[in-house]
Amino acid sequence: MPWPDPAQRARLIEVRDNLIARITEAEREGWLGEVEGLKVSLAGADDKLAQIDRRSPTPSLTDLGIPTFREIPVGQPGPLR
Repeated sequence: MPWPDPAQRARLIEVRDNLIARITEAEREGWLGEVEGLKVSLAGADDKLAQIDRRSPTPSLTDLGIPTFREIPVGQPGPLR
């Protein structure tokens, strides 16, 4: 599953805030079915924001070390012979 683009964080916050306002309106108007659907969308937006926040701001590097070669005694079969 692809990660959400961190550059879209501000847009996701706008979407989340809009969903919260729409939930408030739907509750005030008594649109219970609408409230449930909006809450599902809000949970998705919150999840995407959490994914962005969990990601490290800069990619981390992993040191794999320098490869070494082992000597194979003469007359011994090597792994690629």
